[in-house]
Amino acid sequence: MKRASLLLLSCLLFGSAICHAEPAEAYQQALALAAQGDTRSAIAMLRGAESSLPPSLPIHARIHAAAVLLSMQQHQQQQLPDPQGNFHLILASRLLQHLTPPTTQRSLIPATLGAIFPGAGHAWLGRWHDALTAALLVFPMLLLSIWAWRRAMGPVTVFFSLITLWLWSGTVFSALSLAERANYITYLTWWQSLWQAAALPGHAPW
Repeated sequence: MKRASLLLLSCLLFGSAICHAEPAEAYQQALALAAQGDTRSAIAMLRGAESSLPPSLPIHARIHAAAVLLSMQQHQQQQLPDPQGNFHLILASRLLQHLTPPTTQRSLIPATLGAIFPGAGHAWLGRWHDALTAALLVFPMLLLSIWAWRRAMGPVTVFFSLITLWLWSGTVFSALSLAERANYITYLTWWQSLWQAAALPGHAPW
């Protein structure tokens, strides 16, 4: 009943991609979806194809391993579930035993530094050009805001202050985004090693 429900859901979501495609074709289409960044749909497609196949078929193990690894990547997990005899997952698990976990940095640190001093977060990330750009964006408007405030220019002070706040918050968000992107790239490079170790056929999903 559960398999039938999964297959029906996959048919509704993907139409001919699941219902009329051969398992090998559905597998390749799922990898193509993952390569395009639609990991969630790729996993759903693989799960649907897996539910329609008897576990005794060799392609079932391939589809199951691909779904597990893509789910691992989607949630940025660092542990694989029990391979349960799956050849591809066994290979990935063996590499995982000797693979150094990806080291990530706390993205709040550059964001906090950038909130204290414009450009400091980018400097902490080693992006000196971006740090200089952030400082040049914020400091002139900050000086103008202080200048208008000291002269009690009222609405002009508010106008300059709002622009300063907008620019400053933008540099903080930029530092945060760059840190998170660096962490993701570090994890993705690590995860790609697991995918390659699993010896899954077809184009890699990146």
